[in-house]
Amino acid sequence: MTELPPQTSEADTDADGRRSVLSNLFMASGLIAGYGAFAAIAGRFLYPAGPSAQSWQYVARVDDVAPGAAMKYRMPSGARVNIARRGSAGTAEDFVALSSTCPHLGCQVHWEGHRNRFFCPCHNGVFEPDGTATEGPPAEAGQRLSSYPLRVRSGLLYIQVPTQALAAAHDIDAADLDDDAPQGPGHDPCLSRRNPREL
Repeated sequence: MTELPPQTSEADTDADGRRSVLSNLFMASGLIAGYGAFAAIAGRFLYPAGPSAQSWQYVARVDDVAPGAAMKYRMPSGARVNIARRGSAGTAEDFVALSSTCPHLGCQVHWEGHRNRFFCPCHNGVFEPDGTATEGPPAEAGQRLSSYPLRVRSGLLYIQVPTQALAAAHDIDAADLDDDAPQGPGHDPCLSRRNPREL
């Protein structure tokens, strides 16, 4: 006796057709997503973003910062900047504005006017007024502090900051504004969330 092949119903044929269409649809979606992601990455590489828009922000009255003194300034983005006065002419050239975050491990750098340098206490990093590291791990790694343009108009000191940071300023967490908390990641006790004076 010969066995007959199993008969397929119209329902089975319709189900197989739907599965085939869905399978092809998912495959096409995956290919489009993959090629789309590739095109986005290639577009960023081939057509990089232009420079971000900049804005001048008021910092202080020139007369309020004595020669040799420094002040801390917080940008609208939350980034901290040390602004030191080195001269007494009352021009922008008297001042220097550098990031207060050490590029080595993120410790807070401060100005030492009597030595004409910026100093990082975590690993004895030393930076020239132009931001170049000259001692410690930052110098060994060839790192430097980011600098920011300054200008003086009518006895007032201004700093140039990215405009996109102004739009994002409302996203700053209140914990980021705590001046007593050490900043940055790392393994040093001075980088923990506790106050280093308590250690």
